[in-house]
Amino acid sequence: MLVFWHQRLTMLATPKTGTTAIEAALESLAHLAIQRPPQLKHANLRKYHRFIGPWLESAAGAPFDVIATIREPLDWLGSWYRYRQREDIGDAAKSTAGISFDQFVRDYCSDAPPAYAAVGAQSQFLAPKNEKGLTRLFRYERIEDLIQFLEDRLNCEILLPRLNVSPVMELGLDPATEKLLRKVATKEFELYDTVASQG
Repeated sequence: MLVFWHQRLTMLATPKTGTTAIEAALESLAHLAIQRPPQLKHANLRKYHRFIGPWLESAAGAPFDVIATIREPLDWLGSWYRYRQREDIGDAAKSTAGISFDQFVRDYCSDAPPAYAAVGAQSQFLAPKNEKGLTRLFRYERIEDLIQFLEDRLNCEILLPRLNVSPVMELGLDPATEKLLRKVATKEFELYDTVASQG
């Protein structure tokens, strides 16, 4: 999460949407950069509006714009799956080594996902608190729109490094599994489609 005090702007860090590279590029310009622990770095929109936002706005005497990114849901799950293929995952229960992407998605869709498939949902991360939502939501697949917005708002050029990139691999998915995902994760696809239709 990055906070730009003079510009009255907060950028939330939606997991697996390229925010690590953006934070690396902009941390020196931010007045507040919450990089760790993950529970604080990835504070969702409701937590922001409940705890952080009121504190910032009280101190600044003015409201802050809040922006975030969203990724196409199947691609987002693919990024989580690849990320958890790493040998240095730390927690073996969260590793997807030896598990197919198809199985990962089916487990994600289950009522009680195992640890490696319990990755939450972008729609939950971005859910508003009462009437307080986002000022603007950007698509990961059109990261250039976010960069243009930030360059205009911060009055600087932004060059993104490649950081925290998951390994490239073929991710096959049975049509029945994709159908299940689209049924279980309807909110994810609807939210993404809403943003995509604005682009």
